[in-house]
Amino acid sequence: MFGLFMSIIAGAAMSIQGVWNTRLSEKIGLFESNVLVQGTAFLLGLLVMFFFGKGNWGELSNTPKLYWLGGVLGIVITVTVMLSIKDLSPTYAISVILISQLLVAALIDAFGWFGSEQVPFLWNKYVGLALMIGGVLLFQFKQGT
Repeated sequence: MFGLFMSIIAGAAMSIQGVWNTRLSEKIGLFESNVLVQGTAFLLGLLVMFFFGKGNWGELSNTPKLYWLGGVLGIVITVTVMLSIKDLSPTYAISVILISQLLVAALIDAFGWFGSEQVPFLWNKYVGLALMIGGVLLFQFKQGT
């Protein structure tokens, strides 16, 4: 139940952050807003780590170097969300982003990539994904006036 609650908070926060970042970028610039967003996240993360962190930096050398690139993906995510919301609309952009996330997560599960447990992608998951795509298409459908 905790994971479900955290997922709901994450989804809501991502949608709000995407819109806030896009509006900020309209005022100060795309990459300038990205630096502000990533910089404030770094400073807050550092502060939280000092007070609550219980990890072990010594294990970093035992971690695959690929996993060190999460920050690179953070920049890609922030910039592409801002660009998609600016070009589409918050609802349409986030809907497409969610479908993309679900599809990539399903591939990670199906093939057991990045050390994940392999989980089969059965027919019901294909149907669910198709329904989501259909829902986005239906949402975007404009009736003639």
